[in-house]
Amino acid sequence: MASTDETGHDAPQAPPSGTTPPTRPPADGAAPGTGMPRWLPRAMVLALALVAVFQLGSWAFHQLIGLLINILIAFFLALAIEPAVSRMSAYGMRRGLATFLVFLGLLIVCAGFVTLLGSMLAGQIIKMIEDFPDYLDSVINWINGHFHTDLRRVDIQEGLLHSDWLRKYVQNSASGVLDVSTQVLGGLFQLLTIGLFSFYFAADGPRLRRALCSVLPPARQVEVLRAWEIAVDKTGGYIYSRGLMALVSGVAHYILLQALGIPYAPVLAVWVGLVSQFIPTIGTYLAGALPMLIAFTVDPWYALWVLIFVVVYQQFENYMLQPKLTAKTVDIHPAVAFGSVIAGTALLGAVGALISIPAVATLQAFLGAYVKRYAVTDDPRVQGHRTPRGSGGSGLLTRARGVWEQRLGTRGHTASADSVGTTDSGTTDSEPTGSGPRDSKPEGSEEASS
Repeated sequence: MASTDETGHDAPQAPPSGTTPPTRPPADGAAPGTGMPRWLPRAMVLALALVAVFQLGSWAFHQLIGLLINILIAFFLALAIEPAVSRMSAYGMRRGLATFLVFLGLLIVCAGFVTLLGSMLAGQIIKMIEDFPDYLDSVINWINGHFHTDLRRVDIQEGLLHSDWLRKYVQNSASGVLDVSTQVLGGLFQLLTIGLFSFYFAADGPRLRRALCSVLPPARQVEVLRAWEIAVDKTGGYIYSRGLMALVSGVAHYILLQALGIPYAPVLAVWVGLVSQFIPTIGTYLAGALPMLIAFTVDPWYALWVLIFVVVYQQFENYMLQPKLTAKTVDIHPAVAFGSVIAGTALLGAVGALISIPAVATLQAFLGAYVKRYAVTDDPRVQGHRTPRGSGGSGLLTRARGVWEQRLGTRGHTASADSVGTTDSGTTDSEPTGSGPRDSKPEGSEEASS
C-alpha cells in the first residue's frame, strides 16, 4: 500500500534515481525565459540620449557654420598681420596699439581705393548715359549700311519703353531693393565680425598661445608653438606671393590700357591687380568687366581687345606665373597648390579657395618634421634616364637573349656530362691491362720535365 501522512493525503513519491524533478511553473503563469534583462532599459535610454545629443550637435553646427567660417577667416587674417605687429611691438610699442595702427592703415588704404574707384565709376556711368544716343545711332547706321534695313532710333526707343520685358524688369528690380539692402547690411556685419575677431587674435596673440599651452604637457607645447610659427610664415608668404602677382597683373594691364588710351588707366590697373588676386573664383571676371566697360565708352573694339588680353593673361598667370611664385614663397608643389584650391573651393567655397594654400603649406611643413627620409641611391633611373640595352638592361630582347643562352648552356653541360660518363666507363674496362692514357700521361710529363 502507498504510504500516507498524518493528514491522510498521499505522500509525494521520491523520483527515481538518476532523474531530475520537473520544475514548477511560476505562480503568475508566465512562461520561463521571457523576462526582460535588467540592462536593456538602461541601454535603450543611453542610445536615445546619444541620438538626441548627436542631433542637437548637428543642428548647432549648421546654425553656427557662418560664425565658424568668419572666425577662421579672422584667424588667418591675424596670422597675416602678425609679423608687422610683432615687429612694431619689438620696438617697445604696446601690442594693442600696434594692432590698431596696422588695421587703421589697411582701412585708410581700402577706403581711399573704394572712394577713388567709386568716383571714377560714377563719372563713367554718367558719361555712358549721356553718350548712349550717339552709340545707338552709330550701331543703327552700321546695321542699315550692311544689312540694307531702315531702322530708326526713335522706333527702337519707343519699342523698348513699351515692351513687357522692361516693365517686368523694373517691377522685379523694385521688389528686390529690400533684398539687396539686407544683403548689404549682412555683408557689413560680417566684415565687422571678421575685423573684431582678427583684432583680438592679433592683439592677444601671446595670451592666446599661453592659454592654449597651459592645458598641454611640455612636449605638446613645443609642437603647438612650432606649428603656430610655421602658420605665420606660410600665411605671410602667401600674402607676399599674392601681392607680387597683383603687382605684375596691374603693370601688364596698365600698359595695355595706356596704349589704347583708356581713361583712368592707373586706377583700373590697381583694380584688376587687387580684385583678381584677393577675391577667389569670381575675382578674375569682376576684375576684367570694369576695364571692358570703360573701354567700351571709348571704342567698342577696344573692349574686345581688353577681353582678349584678359583671357590670354589669365592663362599665362594660371599655368606659368602663379605655380612658380606660389611654389617659391609658400614652398609647395604647383600641383598640390592647384589641388588644394579645388578642394578648398569644394568644401568652403570662396573662403576655402582663399585660405586653402596657406593651410596646406602649414600642414605640409609641420608634418615634414615627422617624416623620416633616407639617402637616395645613385641610380640613373632616379633622374629619369633609362638603362642602355647593351649594359644588362631589363628590356624584352635582353631577357629573351638571356633565356636562350641559359638554355644553350644547360644543353652543353648535359652533353659534356654524357661524354664524361662514357669515357669513364671505357677506361674502367681497360684498367686491368695496365696500359692507357693515364699511365702514359705521367711518363710524358716526367720526360718533359727532365
